Amino acid sequence: MAVQRERVAAAAHLLRYYADERAGVAARGAGSIEWFLFWPQAPAGNPCWPDATEAAGLLMAACIGQLDRWGVTRQDAGGELPVPGVYGIPEQWPHVRALYERSGFAHTGHTEVVYLARVDDLPRPASPPVAGLTASRSVGVNGTRFSALLGAEPIGYAEVEAADAGERAPRHGRWADIGNLCVLAGYRRRGVGTWLLGQAADWLRLGHVDRLLDYGQDDAPDREFRLAVGFRELTRTRRRWTREARGG
Repeated sequence: MAVQRERVAAAAHLLRYYADERAGVAARGAGSIEWFLFWPQAPAGNPCWPDATEAAGLLMAACIGQLDRWGVTRQDAGGELPVPGVYGIPEQWPHVRALYERSGFAHTGHTEVVYLARVDDLPRPASPPVAGLTASRSVGVNGTRFSALLGAEPIGYAEVEAADAGERAPRHGRWADIGNLCVLAGYRRRGVGTWLLGQAADWLRLGHVDRLLDYGQDDAPDREFRLAVGFRELTRTRRRWTREARGG
């Protein structure tokens, strides 16, 4: 971290990944600035709020120097904070984006849209949109899974996961996110996805969860569905920033 006038002006978190089979192939041998934060420039005429840009630049140089000393094969960067929905470089962090660019990082990934809904605004449980459709709740790979079944055949499912309780959770209300929402091609645009979301939302209400996050690229059909069922766009974030490693 960088301290300026007895105040933390900038801070970063670095990771280095194993260069062998202990790390996944995609990350093997890489180093990463998992997140980098610093105070934005103060409004003009505010002498009590020192500009942290220089301190942030010094800290960034120290971060890159450490990645160089580690001899990593690739230098990645992002903004993955331990809070719901904050990752990549959101559009609300133009000063962080500019510092990454000045330091040689380029956006090499995609831009993702983050959506947010009040659970009370989401659909309520309703009659099945397809005759004979029933719902089943089970453990999923990304939280609690709600499956839409025709007989024994699953034709779609939704998974939701509540944020962990404790100091990292919002103090007023609880949040969750959608891990998966999928409907088989032959049953799309028949209300199955909306019905599944209603089942999941009712479960979240029982657990006093009042906000639900979802994520996706700016694909027209997916976006139209999210907006129609009660989501709104929260932000857009640029994922994966990369800098050529020394000697790479």
